Amino acid sequence: MPIEPVLTKRIPLDPAQRKTYWYDDYIATGGYASLRKAIDTPPDELIKIVTDSGLRGRGGAGFSTGQKWSFIPKEKKGAHYLAVNADESEPGTFKDRYLLDYDPHQLLEGIAIACIATQVDVAYIFIRGEYHRQAKVLERAIHEAYEKGVFGQNGVYGSKYKVECHLHRGAGAYICGEETGLLEALEGKRGWPRNKPPFPAIAGAFARPTVINNVETLCCVPHILERGPAWFKTMGTPSSPGPKLFGMSGHVNKPGVYEDSLGITLDYAINTLAGGMKGGKFKACICGGISMGVLGTNQLDVKLDFDDVRFKGGCLGLGTAGMIVMNEHTDMVLALRNCVRFYSHESCGQCTPCREGSAWMRKILDRIVDGRGRAKDLEMLLELEKTMGIMPGTTICGLADGTAWSTRTFINKFYDEFAARCPDEPTKSVSLKVTRGRMNVVTPMGSNTR
Repeated sequence: MPIEPVLTKRIPLDPAQRKTYWYDDYIATGGYASLRKAIDTPPDELIKIVTDSGLRGRGGAGFSTGQKWSFIPKEKKGAHYLAVNADESEPGTFKDRYLLDYDPHQLLEGIAIACIATQVDVAYIFIRGEYHRQAKVLERAIHEAYEKGVFGQNGVYGSKYKVECHLHRGAGAYICGEETGLLEALEGKRGWPRNKPPFPAIAGAFARPTVINNVETLCCVPHILERGPAWFKTMGTPSSPGPKLFGMSGHVNKPGVYEDSLGITLDYAINTLAGGMKGGKFKACICGGISMGVLGTNQLDVKLDFDDVRFKGGCLGLGTAGMIVMNEHTDMVLALRNCVRFYSHESCGQCTPCREGSAWMRKILDRIVDGRGRAKDLEMLLELEKTMGIMPGTTICGLADGTAWSTRTFINKFYDEFAARCPDEPTKSVSLKVTRGRMNVVTPMGSNTR
């Protein structure tokens, strides 16, 4: 059974009935009541409430929100910052945009509560550069919040907590969705991920203690404060409690954003939430943005939470729950080539295994798609994916892991499809004679490798 809407209680399923809730509308529907409650609650108690709720980050990693807040030094010796990750650039993900479009003050209330809990002075909302409409909506909502006393030097609703809030627009780089790359871009530098330690909680934005949270994560906070941790745990699973937004796209009858409990099955998400398959039977599903990998044809019973997708589904995790559903007519070789081509383009180039590995994966997959695949190409792809990423300890951020897990899960779960394009006996290659003195050089991969 679908849960009572929490994050989307002001956003009807019917697009014709939707509207943006500005400050007065938000107040009329119970908004900012939790913020007023937070003003009278000690910061340590706020952190404990969020920790007890079991809220895990909705940006992809699924790390405990309360625990992340607790890492901020209790003794304040200078400015603290909050960076809100609204750089929603993971392919297949569009759930944060949904919240920003229609209920921006829900985010602002969550920001203000987080700032009180962690003694933050300034909050920055880092929004994806392509989100033009959403940036305008947020600018207006922030302006309203200043006028009504939520932000500003007069204190949050006249209290001792003084919080500033600013919107910072990104420049369209996928890598800035990684938290330290986001901080670099926020400081006006090239969006290159940083080596850790030091971690952002100790030395983040402008070398000061910094909290980094996703939009959906912060939108959960006012509801937890209003109704309590026990209520929050009535939804989801013991290890992954609470509601979740699922972005359904691909070959489904009703693509869109749907709210339900963590722990629903993939079959339920496709057939109940998204109205069933379109154009053919189910074949595969990318469950949380392409960096998490793919679920196979026989995995419809996988639970969509932070643990089952990883341990039973063989993926990197649930990620953002941006679901790309594929029917039986999907060419999985082409699908993987699209994923790897994206990563190759978006790699910042800072780490050699990521820069070179993703580029070579793309070249190999281009060759396979062009009909010149060889059996040893699959061996090479599987060797590459095992030797790049944070988990082998060769890169700074997780972009290489996204490339590796896409490649690993696509090939392992649809091996026959890839093997059919990579015969043991190679097809006839194109020989290009290049004169170098008396030597003729044959280049099977084409002229671009000379």
